[in-house]
Amino acid sequence: MAYFSDAPPPSRPRSVVVSGLGILSPMGYGAEENTIGFRAGRMAFSPVTIFDVSRQRVATAGQVDLPDAAPDGGISGKAWSRMDRGTRLAWIAAREALADAGLSGGEMPLVVGTSAAAMPVGEEYFKQALASPVRRAAQLRRVELYQAQRQMTDMARQLGVTGPLRIVSNACASGANAIGQAFHLVRSGRADRVLAGGYDALCQLVFSGFDALQALSPSGIPRPFDAARDGLALGEGAGFVVVESAGSAKARGARVIAEILGYGAATDVHHLTQPHPMGDTALVTMQAACSMAGISPGQIDYINSHGTGTPLNDIAEGNAIQRWAGDLVEKIRVSSTKSAIGHLLGGAGAVESVICLLAMEGQFLPASLNVREADAVCTFDLVKTPREATLRRVLTNSFGFGGANATLVFGKEGEIS
Repeated sequence: MAYFSDAPPPSRPRSVVVSGLGILSPMGYGAEENTIGFRAGRMAFSPVTIFDVSRQRVATAGQVDLPDAAPDGGISGKAWSRMDRGTRLAWIAAREALADAGLSGGEMPLVVGTSAAAMPVGEEYFKQALASPVRRAAQLRRVELYQAQRQMTDMARQLGVTGPLRIVSNACASGANAIGQAFHLVRSGRADRVLAGGYDALCQLVFSGFDALQALSPSGIPRPFDAARDGLALGEGAGFVVVESAGSAKARGARVIAEILGYGAATDVHHLTQPHPMGDTALVTMQAACSMAGISPGQIDYINSHGTGTPLNDIAEGNAIQRWAGDLVEKIRVSSTKSAIGHLLGGAGAVESVICLLAMEGQFLPASLNVREADAVCTFDLVKTPREATLRRVLTNSFGFGGANATLVFGKEGEIS
């Protein structure tokens, strides 16, 4: 198997599929628990217990019940102890993706999206620096482990993945862009197979920052696309996929979950934190992804929206969907799964991609929960409760601070190309 091949690119882009997936979210561990939870329309918010929130306006989030001890099999206690909380989340999801693909590591690139990365390690460094400033040796060790590439290198070692490592960090679109980069590597013939995904863990600095921005819903319950929405809820987790050429997957008899049909990315320079109110760049990414896929809006069966629950984001995305769909907008089915698990920041795009794949496998529509009265921008079909549905092609949006936007389109394998 080749990775980062110097061979001439294929005369036409190769078909790219997903041959394995893994997910760890506040909804649960693995594909089965998450499918059951989203299919039932459950919410997964709980009091934050991993750091002090007594001085914050908000005290709940989508927190994962992560054990302190190493899980049985696959990793030593020493290796587990060296991982920060986010990397532990990532390792669990990535291991599931490899196993689902019938792999036990190997030579393949690893592309990972994250926003906060090993922030809890940095927080611990700061606390120890104040408490024990003379213990410099231990502090140097903490600085070393704070680096995102160090954590991901350790994760790759534990997974037995030996290809090149790339870390993508452009806010809340990081996870989606990591999968998009993997898609390009395989489509262009530079790699036959890539492990890609995204992760982020809850940490005090980020939580306090969002609270200070008054971006968090005071109730702790996000209501994306509700007329009275008042902010987002944070969550944590990881999603990973094995992205592979269709030829490679079929040659080794792998299960093909879906085909990656299109990927669009663009940057909105409108404002540091606010999206363009008409969703100009969101529209560009949706159009680009669908153009690459060779499909029209009428062929999309479901949109997993970015849908944070903040007043400005949902208006911008709603306007972009209206402009993208045109006369077909009433038939476009949309929901935000952040209403159930919160906003996973750098991991959001990857986790929501996996949720789309689970929905397509299970043939159901996950819901936008907690909507009492839909905002006027919702001229599309806002899915308020889970439904059974025939899903052949799904689209997922990810939009980040600084205007980093990404869209991915997945389809039932073989239906388009």
